[in-house]
Amino acid sequence: MATLIPLRPTSLRNLNLLLRAAPRFVQKQFRAQSTTSSVNPTEVSHFNALASTWWDPHGSSRLLHLMNPLRHDFIRGCHASQPTPPPASNIQYLDVGCGGGIFAESAARLPSTGSVTAIDPSPEVLSVAKGHAKKDPALQGKLTYLNTSIEGFSLLESPDEQQYDVLSLFEVIEHITHPAEFLDMCAPFVKPGGWIVMSTIARTWMSWMTTKVVAEDIMRIVPRGTHDWEKYINEDELRGYFLKERGWNSPRVMGVVYVPGLGWNEVSGSEKVGNYFFGIRKDEM
Repeated sequence: MATLIPLRPTSLRNLNLLLRAAPRFVQKQFRAQSTTSSVNPTEVSHFNALASTWWDPHGSSRLLHLMNPLRHDFIRGCHASQPTPPPASNIQYLDVGCGGGIFAESAARLPSTGSVTAIDPSPEVLSVAKGHAKKDPALQGKLTYLNTSIEGFSLLESPDEQQYDVLSLFEVIEHITHPAEFLDMCAPFVKPGGWIVMSTIARTWMSWMTTKVVAEDIMRIVPRGTHDWEKYINEDELRGYFLKERGWNSPRVMGVVYVPGLGWNEVSGSEKVGNYFFGIRKDEM
């Protein structure tokens, strides 16, 4: 396997070397088995530092606030595509890597929602999520926050006893060192006929330029260190993982592009170059 040279913000030579090595590198990290946690202490520390501004719509998480309506649009599209109608009520959500709760809160407010269980390993960020949720009494009994990883959650709750209609991984998997092992732990918590839905970033020249150089280094739309280009995952890699494992069907993808001043918009084909949503349905029994 080619040696990976650390990526620097302005090093086109390093990026070229990474692109050459990326297919083999990602194949190895996608299938490498590890006994370590999916939680990266560096990632947790980074997001802990952003906790206080999580609910500021003009702060460091403003792109997440702007993206949230598209998350719901994508889930509705997934449900509309399935051959049997989704439940009209009492839909159960498991939001893994919920952060400050932007999606979790909005999902809990939907009339079709029965409950939302939201987990995150960052204590400071989760404290912000809990504090914000307390401001809305209507969320009591529908939204539960747990300070844990997916490994820890597996010890608290068995998938044999509790499964979910929707398991969400929004802006999460690009922060995971071993994505296949992580997805292996998430998958059992999805009900037969339920969905795993996520948003992430493709590993391309364009995404390096837009997310690392422009967003972090030039425009400072997000804090430096938010993204690690080496961990980005292409849509065909996710599709290949799930379909190879069997038990999954009907993969869906939606590319999105952020335009300053206009927000996020669906752009067909953009999943090949940058941000995208991916969803796949678990086989019915």
